[in-house]
Amino acid sequence: MNEFSLKDLTRVVQALLLAAKEPLSLERMASVFEEYQRPQPAKLAEALAVLQQEAENSSQELIEVAGGFRYQIKADYAPWVSRLWEEKPPRYSRALLETLSLIAYRQPVTRGEIEDVRGVSVSSQIIRTLEDREWVRVVGHREVPGRPALYATTRQFLDYFNLKSLNDLPELDALRELAASEEKEWQDDLDQAPTSPLLDLTEDEGEDLDTQDDPETMGDLLDEDLPEVKELTFADLTQRFEPDGE
Repeated sequence: MNEFSLKDLTRVVQALLLAAKEPLSLERMASVFEEYQRPQPAKLAEALAVLQQEAENSSQELIEVAGGFRYQIKADYAPWVSRLWEEKPPRYSRALLETLSLIAYRQPVTRGEIEDVRGVSVSSQIIRTLEDREWVRVVGHREVPGRPALYATTRQFLDYFNLKSLNDLPELDALRELAASEEKEWQDDLDQAPTSPLLDLTEDEGEDLDTQDDPETMGDLLDEDLPEVKELTFADLTQRFEPDGE
């Protein structure tokens, strides 16, 4: 068979997506075919469109994130699916989510700059947790005494929060509206939320590593000025979400 029909190609692409443990780009999908059978990107996109339409009336959805395409269970079914595991969804402190939000919206940024905005120190445990989850990483150093590390979000961060790019982050107005809403403790649903859980300002009972109360809302924090970044610009980050050429 020299060329796949759309029907056959669709089933092959579906098998690849179901077997993969991570999102698949068009290039990665094409690479599994022998050269003489390799479909063009337009043909793969056509097969993906068929699969997306098929999934509309099912419990799963086929979405595109920064790393490529993947199947996932629709958020409507999360309450039942989550019961397959005894382990409860992770709960994250407000301090951790504020730190992550500042990195996401103001990147690249140093730890000291985050502390200047929040008015409290950022614990090493918070940074370590974000790095362990591969949501942030060091992308450079500011050329000042001590050469502090510059932190930015990763492609894994985008994939986890169902984002194709940084442009898909919620508008700051949405964060301000949430911060101004009634105060209550938010149950963290990071593995279930259909939109970016950066909007969930979760209080973590007894586990917040900061020693001072946060004096400002998320909207206020994001409005604070940060020192100008000269060595690494926001635009440069779009090139840093690709896997390292190792």
